[in-house]
Amino acid sequence: MPTNASGQRWRPSRRTLFGYGALAVALVCMFGLSILPSGYVIEMPGPVVNTLGSQESDGEEVPLITIPNETTYETAGTLSLTTVSVRGNRQSTPSWFELAAAWFDSSKAVLPLDAVFPQGVTTEQKQQQDAQMMTDSQSAATAAAMTELGHPVQTTVTIPLDPAEDAPAAGHLKAGDVIARVNGVAPSGSQDVIAAVTGSEGKPVTFTVLRGGVETDVTITPQQATVNGETRWLVGASLSESYQSPIEVDIKLNDIGGPSAGMMFALGIIDKLTPGELNGGKNVAGTGTIDAAGNVGAIGGIAQKMYGARDAGAEYFLAPASNCKDVVGHIPDGLTVISTSTLRESVDALDVIASGTGIDTLPGCSA
Repeated sequence: MPTNASGQRWRPSRRTLFGYGALAVALVCMFGLSILPSGYVIEMPGPVVNTLGSQESDGEEVPLITIPNETTYETAGTLSLTTVSVRGNRQSTPSWFELAAAWFDSSKAVLPLDAVFPQGVTTEQKQQQDAQMMTDSQSAATAAAMTELGHPVQTTVTIPLDPAEDAPAAGHLKAGDVIARVNGVAPSGSQDVIAAVTGSEGKPVTFTVLRGGVETDVTITPQQATVNGETRWLVGASLSESYQSPIEVDIKLNDIGGPSAGMMFALGIIDKLTPGELNGGKNVAGTGTIDAAGNVGAIGGIAQKMYGARDAGAEYFLAPASNCKDVVGHIPDGLTVISTSTLRESVDALDVIASGTGIDTLPGCSA
């Protein structure tokens, strides 16, 4: 044992011993926090992709949007889609230290694990669903652009994936089924199917589906479920829309899923098919789902998308009006946000941006 200058053995004071003990406890707690699962994930800005640009495919650069057999026009500036990256999943969640750092970073959001990866859905299933939603958004964007440009579009509603085993539709509807009628009425789109089911109030719904070239009637009794805090009648089947139009559009985008790029795809298609620069050569980004009629819908992670857009050099950001409550208080410096409810409103906003005058008259988001 060490001694002091007088040769006496040194004994630590109670205060010193308490300090050592507190330090040891703190180190143990810090170690525990670094390895314990958190039950949360972190959303952060993801890739920002110019729909007027190109992507690598099979080792070569190809346009993100290709419109064969049609006259296309030169573009400039950007019409960029924005994305969100997620740190963590059911197999591996962020550490508590990472969560604490994200909590104080305005470009990131800490969310419960179940809000991003629902119970009973594996990471692989989530990726499959996101990929299907991206495919659907590209089809809807093409249909919306064609409608905006005055071209006729025919809509077909299909079942893209087999329903889950515990869903009411299990054993009744199958992947590849084409929905010809619901309760005897031909749907003009997936919203008609959803309306028929949610409006059933639990009464059986008859689906007439085209399967293998043969029409088949199946009757399903919806069950109640809570989705985003709202209780609805559901049959548990996902829906997909496909469209037939006189103009073929090919979109190539790698490793990005979800439906939120729909509006920006539609704007990119319109820009390529019309003379001049839709954005006036400015750097514009945005987000929002879209349907064949051109309605722009809400998305998640808009704060992270705005930061990603600003950091990628965008000056203007087109945001769904239905997301305005999530926009207020989160707009990064240097970015002008314009709210929009339809593709037509988005095109009109780009006309103003291109002109360089009257930008302050465009609708924004306010508390």
